[in-house]
Amino acid sequence: MLKPKILLQFICLIVMINAQSKGWTPELSININQISDLTFSNSDKVAMVVRHAIIEGEKSEYLNQIWLSDTRTNKIRQFTYNEKSSTHPRFSPDGNYLAFLSARTEKTQIWLMQVDGGEPWQFSYEKQGVGSFKWSPDGDKIAFLMTDPKTEQEEKDEREKRDVILVDQNFKYSHLYLKSFSTEKDTSKGNRITEGNFHITDFNWNPNNKTIVFTHTIEPTINSQFVSGDISVVNLKTKIVKEIVTWEGKDENPIFTPNGKSIVFTSDGGKIEPIGLSDTYKISSNGGKPKKLAETPNRDARIISVSADNNYVFVADANRTKSEVYKISLNSSNISPTLDLNGRISSPKISDDGKQIVFVKQELDKPSEVFISGLNTINPKQISNFNPTKGFPKLAKTEVITWKSKDGLEIEGLITYPTKYNKRKKYPLAVIIHGGPAGVFSETFTGARSIYNIEYFASKGYAILRPNPRGSTGYGKDFRFANFKDWGFGDYEDIMSGVDKVIDMGVADPNRLAVMGWSYGGYMTSFIVTRTNRFKAGSMGAGLPNLVSMTTTTDIPNYLVAHMGGEFWEDYETYEKHSAIYRIDKVQTPTQVIHGANDLRVPFTQGQEFYVALKRKGVATEMVVYPRTPHGPREPKFLMDVSTRVLTWLDKFIKR
Repeated sequence: MLKPKILLQFICLIVMINAQSKGWTPELSININQISDLTFSNSDKVAMVVRHAIIEGEKSEYLNQIWLSDTRTNKIRQFTYNEKSSTHPRFSPDGNYLAFLSARTEKTQIWLMQVDGGEPWQFSYEKQGVGSFKWSPDGDKIAFLMTDPKTEQEEKDEREKRDVILVDQNFKYSHLYLKSFSTEKDTSKGNRITEGNFHITDFNWNPNNKTIVFTHTIEPTINSQFVSGDISVVNLKTKIVKEIVTWEGKDENPIFTPNGKSIVFTSDGGKIEPIGLSDTYKISSNGGKPKKLAETPNRDARIISVSADNNYVFVADANRTKSEVYKISLNSSNISPTLDLNGRISSPKISDDGKQIVFVKQELDKPSEVFISGLNTINPKQISNFNPTKGFPKLAKTEVITWKSKDGLEIEGLITYPTKYNKRKKYPLAVIIHGGPAGVFSETFTGARSIYNIEYFASKGYAILRPNPRGSTGYGKDFRFANFKDWGFGDYEDIMSGVDKVIDMGVADPNRLAVMGWSYGGYMTSFIVTRTNRFKAGSMGAGLPNLVSMTTTTDIPNYLVAHMGGEFWEDYETYEKHSAIYRIDKVQTPTQVIHGANDLRVPFTQGQEFYVALKRKGVATEMVVYPRTPHGPREPKFLMDVSTRVLTWLDKFIKR
C-alpha cells in the first residue's frame, strides 16, 4: 500500500495529466492543497497543516495532516499519518515535542509526539473533547478549553427520550482546564480553573506561568460573540478571576507582553460595532485604562505577537486586494508596514527571537505555499511545494481594475478574462459578488477551490468580474460602513458601474450578462434582479431576500440589525425597502436558488421564500438543496457540483 504522502502526490499527478487535455475543471481546483495554522519552534522548525480532498467512491471529505519543515536543512516531511485529521500543531517550549488535536478516539483530544519521530500518544481524556490548547511557557503544563459536559441527569433524560430543549437556557459554557505534561500515559482528567456563567473564547499564558488572560462572553452563542467580549485574568493557584477590560462591545485577541507587565488586545473601543472595527490597545496586566495604539489603514487588526524587546506588536490586516503585516509601537504613535508583498498573506507567525517570519502566500497565478523571511530584511524563501504548477492548464489573465461609482466613489475589483481571450471578440460576463458585506475579493490564486470556480468559468468562455463594492473590508472604516442602512442601493450602483466599465473596455457583451453570489452576495443577487433586467440569468446562493424573517430565524440577528440601524418593528419601512421579496413583482430574470439544508446563518427558508415566489410569478427558476450543508458547501463533491450546476443554468439563457 502506498503511504499517504506518495498516494497524495500520485493522485495530484494523475489529475494534472488529465487536466492538460481537458482544460481547467472543478476537480483540478478541489485537488489544490490548502495550507494553514503555521507555528514556529525555537529549534528552527515550522509546523503546518495541509488539507487535501478525498473524493473517492463514497468518500467526500477533507483530511488534514501536519507537516514539518526544517529551516536549516530545507527539508520538509509529513509528520502525522492517520485516517482522522490532525490540526492545531503546537511545539513545546523546548522544541522536543509537538502537541496537536485529533479525533482519533470518539472525541477531539490533545495528542503528543516527539519531534524527532515515534508514535503519538494521547494526552487528554476529556468526556466532552478539547476545543483549543496552549503550552505553559515553562513547558510543564498544557491549558485547554472544554465545553461543559452533560450532567448525569441530562444523560439519563437523553436515554429515556425526555431531553426537552429549552432555548437560550441551560447554556453549555467553555471553561479553562489545566493538566501537567508527562511523557508517560496519564488518563487523568484536567483540573478546571474557571467557574461561572461565562463562555471563554480565547486565552494566552503570562510568561511567569502564574496567570492566564482570556476573553469571554455572557452567552456561548455566535450572535453574542458578534457584539460582546470582555477580558479577564485568572490566577492559576487561587483560581481568582480579575476583570481587566469590561467595555461595552467586543474585546479580543489578548496577549501578554514578554515581560508580563502589559496586555495587548484588539477592541472596538468600548462601543458595539458589529459591522466591524478592530483597533489595537495596551493595558497594564493589573488593569487600568486602556491606551489606544496606532491604527492600521483598514482598522481591522489581528494580533500576531509582541516583539521580544516589549516595544512592538505585530498585527495583520487587509489592504485593498492584498494583505499586510504591520509593526505598531507600544510606546509611541508609530506604525510601519513589515510585510508588504504581492498576493495574499495568511497564517503569519514570528519566531520567539523576533528574527524570522513564516507565512502562507498565494498570488493570482500561483497557488498557496509556505515562505520564510528575516524580519529586518524581507527576502521570502519558499520552503514548501504542496501545489506544483507543472502540468497546470493555461491560466486565464486576471488583473485589478478601478472605476467610479454613480456618486463618484472609487471602487476596485478583479477581472478575469476568458482563457482564450481575443481582443476582437466580446464575451458573456459573470458578475460574482462576495459575502459579508464586509468581505473582500483579494489577489488569491484563481484556480483555488471556491464556490464559484473562476478558472473553470474562464475556460468555458466567460469573463468574470469580482467587485469590491462599498461595505467591503480592506478599504478603511468609512468605506466598510458606507452601506449602513443602504443595502441594495449604493452597493448596487458600485456593481453596475463596474459592469459598465467592463463593457466599455470592450470585453463584455452587454446582452450576455449573468450575476451570482453567496450569502450577502446572494442577497445582492436577489436585490439586483428586482432592480434591473440587464442580466439574462442569475444564481442566488444562500441569499436573504426577506430581512424581516431573517432577523427572527438567523443565528446572528445582531449582525443584521446593526446594518439596518435597529429592529424591524422600530423601522419596518427600512427592512421592507431593502428586502427583495417585497419587490418580487419586478423580477423577470431567470434565477436559480441554491441553499444548504442545515444553514443556520441564512436559514433554508430564505431560499425557499424566493424560489416559491419566483415560481408563483412564472419566472424561470430552479432550487438546488445540498443536504447536510451549513452556510456553504463543506463536502468536496458538493463544492465541485455548485460550479458545474451554476454554469449549466447560465448556459440555458446566455447564448454564446
